Amino acid sequence: MFLKEAVEKALGKIRPMLQRDGGDVELVAVEQGVVKVRLTGACKGCPMSQMTLKNGIERLLKQEVPGLTAVEAV
Repeated sequence: MFLKEAVEKALGKIRPMLQRDGGDVELVAVEQGVVKVRLTGACKGCPMSQMTLKNGIERLLKQEVPGLTAVEAV
């Protein structure tokens, strides 16, 4: 499986939780082990978005997709 496809599959696991709160996440790019995502909807301006990004999205992606080093919001 290609890296980008593996990341999309993993994001599919966390997406329902974000959507339940009116937000979402979209994959922008995967470059040299760094995943770049865009938080949308309610997540975009949420004060907790950085915590969601690091403690939720990044943690899950690192567990699901070996070789990832970080997740960044763009």
